[in-house]
Amino acid sequence: MTYKVDKLQVTNFRNLQSDIIHFSPGINCILGENGNGKTNILEAIHVLATKKSFRKNTGFPQYLGIDGEQPEILFSSVFKDEDETPMSYSAKMNNDSSFYFVNGKPVKKIPEIKLLFINPFDSYQFHNLAAFRRSFIDTYLSMLDPEYKRALSKYNSALRQRNVLLKKKPARFREMVRAYDQQIVTYAVPLTHKRMVFLEEIRPFCAETFKTIFSEEHDLQIILDTRLTQLDESYLLNMLDERRQKDEDAGHTTYCIHKDDYTLLFDGLNSFDYCSLGQQKMSYLSLLFAYIELFRYKYKSFPIVLIDDVSGELDRYRWKRLVDYLEKREFQVLITTANEKFKEELDRIEGANRIHVDAGSIIQ
Repeated sequence: MTYKVDKLQVTNFRNLQSDIIHFSPGINCILGENGNGKTNILEAIHVLATKKSFRKNTGFPQYLGIDGEQPEILFSSVFKDEDETPMSYSAKMNNDSSFYFVNGKPVKKIPEIKLLFINPFDSYQFHNLAAFRRSFIDTYLSMLDPEYKRALSKYNSALRQRNVLLKKKPARFREMVRAYDQQIVTYAVPLTHKRMVFLEEIRPFCAETFKTIFSEEHDLQIILDTRLTQLDESYLLNMLDERRQKDEDAGHTTYCIHKDDYTLLFDGLNSFDYCSLGQQKMSYLSLLFAYIELFRYKYKSFPIVLIDDVSGELDRYRWKRLVDYLEKREFQVLITTANEKFKEELDRIEGANRIHVDAGSIIQ
């Protein structure tokens, strides 16, 4: 089940006023000068859909508007599924807890609203931080494959328990550590296999989207960088056993699949080492749009796509091609910009919905 956002109203969320924002199922251009609250609209939808922000180290104290009379944030929204069936989805959040409601009834499990956030500035983190790359793959592969998400959760749970025991260090915990070793390898093998399959599936879409958006032909692919030479449980158990003393000395699990990394190749070369910053950003954006195409291929539908002002990161020719690409696709897009020329290109899209933000107030 995939959804598109139809209406949103927030109270006490950052600088946004309690205006009802209406969205179209296609292109939504969120316009306004910098600092007026364009990105806050994207963030509000992201928090409502995922319970977390796309900004780092951000929680309720940062969300809460400074003018709020009550220390709570209210979300009210309507989403529509593929059949245009509306779903009322609301939330109430305070510093200690959050409450969620679907069609007026309280729920413990929130709806699975698939969305993808695109910020070209994340290209730097993707190319420089292994932890960001791992989180990137885990997040988007989990959206495509619920089994991967469940197995990853169980793997991480066993890993945390193993690390707790390793911190205590006494030899009497070794048998318990071995028990968690078995749990870890039970999930490590299928997780690694699913990662490899995902990277193989997304590969043909990478070069295609790069050519479509940037009018250049390059072989773009992302590969798994792992020190595991065999994918079988006995091999992994032996590896964990051989590293146990090192793990006890360190107080944590020094290596398994949670330490694997990914390399983005540009014409066969590591994009981090050989590409310019511009090429790195183009490659990163192409990877994200390739994921959207893979999502459509698998689900026959699209996630909601949130794009935070890419115009400043691309030259005019390339962002014109990006606008052409978006116009021909069928996914719902919420795209922010303060760039006047980029606004003109977006304005040419027939049926595009324009949302103007001025000091947190919405004008449609």
